Amino acid sequence: MAQQQNLMDCKKLCCSICLDLLKDPVTIPCGHSYCMDCINSHWDEENHKHVYSCPQCRQTFEPRPVLMKSTVLAELVEEVKNKKTDVKASPADHCYAGPGDVGCDVCTGRKQKALKSCLQCLVSYCEQHLQPHYESPAFGKHKLVDPSKKPQEIICTRHGKEKKIFCRTDQQCICMLCSMDEHKGHDTVLASTERTEKQKELGVSRQNIQQRIQKREKDVKLLQKEVEAINLSADKAVIDSEKIFTQVVSLSKSSSSDVRQKIKHRQKSQVSQAMKIQEKLKKEINELRRKDIELEKLSHTGDHSQFLHHYPSLSCLGEPTDSPSINTRPVQYFEDVSGAVSEVRDKLQDVLADAWTKISQPEEEDVLLLQEEPKTRAEFLRHSQKNTLDPNTANARLLLSEGNRKATVVSERLLYPSHQDRFTDMFQVLSRESLSGRHYWEVERNGFEVSVAVTYKDISRTGYESGFGNDDKSWALECFNNSYGFRHKGTNIVISGPWSSRVGVYLDHSAGVLSFYSVSETMTLLHRVHTTFTEPLCPGFGVFAFFGNGSAEFSKLE
Repeated sequence: MAQQQNLMDCKKLCCSICLDLLKDPVTIPCGHSYCMDCINSHWDEENHKHVYSCPQCRQTFEPRPVLMKSTVLAELVEEVKNKKTDVKASPADHCYAGPGDVGCDVCTGRKQKALKSCLQCLVSYCEQHLQPHYESPAFGKHKLVDPSKKPQEIICTRHGKEKKIFCRTDQQCICMLCSMDEHKGHDTVLASTERTEKQKELGVSRQNIQQRIQKREKDVKLLQKEVEAINLSADKAVIDSEKIFTQVVSLSKSSSSDVRQKIKHRQKSQVSQAMKIQEKLKKEINELRRKDIELEKLSHTGDHSQFLHHYPSLSCLGEPTDSPSINTRPVQYFEDVSGAVSEVRDKLQDVLADAWTKISQPEEEDVLLLQEEPKTRAEFLRHSQKNTLDPNTANARLLLSEGNRKATVVSERLLYPSHQDRFTDMFQVLSRESLSGRHYWEVERNGFEVSVAVTYKDISRTGYESGFGNDDKSWALECFNNSYGFRHKGTNIVISGPWSSRVGVYLDHSAGVLSFYSVSETMTLLHRVHTTFTEPLCPGFGVFAFFGNGSAEFSKLE
């Protein structure tokens, strides 16, 4: 009796959240008591609702009640602890049903865990309410089984018998009478036997799930690294761009000052020159006016001999002052300077507009999504890319045609103008376009050896390293008559695959995926690259004619 009393005391002083004796007990406005930490944690989770509830009676409070330690409850808890009884609150409270447990159907209020389910009553019972089944002869024929949330599902609704048989034909559990009735002739086994086999399959399924979880966790880590890399790159880009714009502003101010000084210097020089000429002209005007006055006086002289004596000296005029033809255009003197500065402004605006377009309109594919590579040609064509060849990069033995989409080897060198981007040693050419994001294009080839490649734009234009795949800046699929090879960093990998005159190339720049396909009635993957691309990529051809002419062409994709 004393032990039962101790158990009741323990139950009364247990926190219904942690199921242990109250620690720093507090009583909330509805009258229920909890550990201070437990109720605070519970209410912290409800902060976003701004309404706080009691875990037991669900009464709500607004605003959040202020909690004060209950001295009386704290003393009672200490008294229970000091009795040193063997009955503890936690194990006693563990008899209550929690999430995932089967609760007693008879208990009212907080339900205890069910110990057994009765297939006759179709009810689950806790230890206390199960006692009549053990003690009363009336329940002697009732069959008790492990607790089930829905014991009625264990019993055949037609025959009232336990479902111990599994019908593989209809994939359902049945009773013994069903197996001799409507399931007669079906493939049936004991439910326990089927469970054993399914348990093995379950193990395999779990193993597959664990493998997928590990793969996804790896993907999450990779994406986290990608996010960190993006953030670092963005922060660096902001710092670099601010530094560059500061330099641009400083350069603009410096250029503005230089232009101002040059204008002032030119202004001073031209004004000084004009002033000197003006001074000479003024002196000439004064001299002419003086002679004009003397000639006027001479014209009034009555003495003929005096007139004739002085006239020769007065009528003799000096050489006029040299002066350029004066064409007054006060607004236009420095319009060439304004025009030059305006041209600089317009070019800067064009450069900035192009930069803003690239920065402010990222391609949809740059968004970090777990996107799978397309499977069908129709899906690939959604990312089709129109490419044209850059004549400034073409080797002198490659003739471009078909609107600069086709490159053909010729026997004589062509008279291309000299250009720093031109391949000099390899029969290669690059496209005008630089690609990032997701793109797909196809190349139609004809010849003994054609190299289908992508490369960074700063690949070497001379020597061995200018060959596609001979350095770390280019990736090339080498196509021969009956075989393929993949080349990167000077290393060649032999590839087997169906021969086709057409090669498809798929690029997912942000994901670091580059795939080459043999394209005919179907698409066959020849080789796939997984790497990290640090710059935009240019498609390119290498065409080598050992036996007759060879060519490569960007296919028109509809």
